[in-house]
Amino acid sequence: MIDYKHQKARGFPFDASELFLGEMRWIADHAASRGGDLVFAAAVGDVWQHQSLAIDPAHATRGFKAIPNRWFAGELEATPQTAAVELPMARQGYELLAAIGLPFGVAPGNHDHDAMWSDSRFEPVSDAREIDMTPKTLGMLHIGGLDNFRSVFGAQRSFFAGKPWYVASHDGGTSSAQTFSAGGYTFLHVALVMAPSDAVLAWAASVIAAHPGLPTIITTHDYLNAKGERRANPIIDLAAIDPSRHNNAEDLWRKLIVKHDQIFLVLCGHHHGVATRTDPNDAGHAVLQLLADYQDRGQASLDAGVAPNPRHQPVAIGDGWLRVLTFDTAAPVPTLRVRTYSPHYDGYAEDVAGYSAWYKGHESPELDDRAFVAKDSFSVSLADFRARFGAPR
Repeated sequence: MIDYKHQKARGFPFDASELFLGEMRWIADHAASRGGDLVFAAAVGDVWQHQSLAIDPAHATRGFKAIPNRWFAGELEATPQTAAVELPMARQGYELLAAIGLPFGVAPGNHDHDAMWSDSRFEPVSDAREIDMTPKTLGMLHIGGLDNFRSVFGAQRSFFAGKPWYVASHDGGTSSAQTFSAGGYTFLHVALVMAPSDAVLAWAASVIAAHPGLPTIITTHDYLNAKGERRANPIIDLAAIDPSRHNNAEDLWRKLIVKHDQIFLVLCGHHHGVATRTDPNDAGHAVLQLLADYQDRGQASLDAGVAPNPRHQPVAIGDGWLRVLTFDTAAPVPTLRVRTYSPHYDGYAEDVAGYSAWYKGHESPELDDRAFVAKDSFSVSLADFRARFGAPR
């Protein structure tokens, strides 16, 4: 996540944006057009950290009101630095992919909205001694406006305009669809806005119908939590705070995913950590669902001498970790290999000596080191892939 505060210009020891740019350079360097094997990049959201408005006009017109919230004073900052630093840095990174012709899709996260505010109907307890991570003490957050997102990733922007692989968009590109080919198959990727409305789900269904028979991947920001549950963070549960405009993860599963047998994989972020879940759809076929969100990691800040925050946690800068999904569609039983790589540490999770020591205590203290690493390095059998999509061509 790009944060203007984590740059040398703001007194940070190094430009943490280099972690993001390093990821994008690594993806570009390993793209198929450069002799590598990467054919598509999917982003699960929260490209940047800050917002530009205290509340967006559409929600203000509907009667929503923002109130101060001491617990999120920094996180809810509306600042001109969003437009001055964070959005241009996002463009710079994705230009590296565009320059080598790599298809990609981006699903907007809550931080990518124009505004994120504490809702007046759920007042936080400002003098609470302990934070219980529920609306009882923290209040509830709402989000609105996607003009910033459209300014970078809109359907008419140069990243996508006229590209044959950018096949559909909704609401100016806040939800979008792309195709890519590899391993004898053409895949469809659908990036959905966070907690999508019924209108967005209807659009997604129409896109799938327009591309019959294609193995389909859904990417959205908020879907699985770190326990593998399809459940929102209670302090930013959009379907609870604004039910006429949003569906929760279980609604998304029930209204869209289980009904379309083409959907075999769901990717998401938002909740810090990783999780893997597989459920049958209405046709009895497996749908693999993967959470991967590393934005809360901060070993790289400790390495640079940055003191932990008041909660004794390292300053979160993500450490450059990304997921690499490798499909073996030529095998008698197709498989998906999932690995986690950091260009900053120049290694996969299973090869970096400090991996468990750095992250396990915060993310999964109940696991031993081997089991913790295995959550970021594993293979999944796609046993019904041939039955659903035929033989590779």
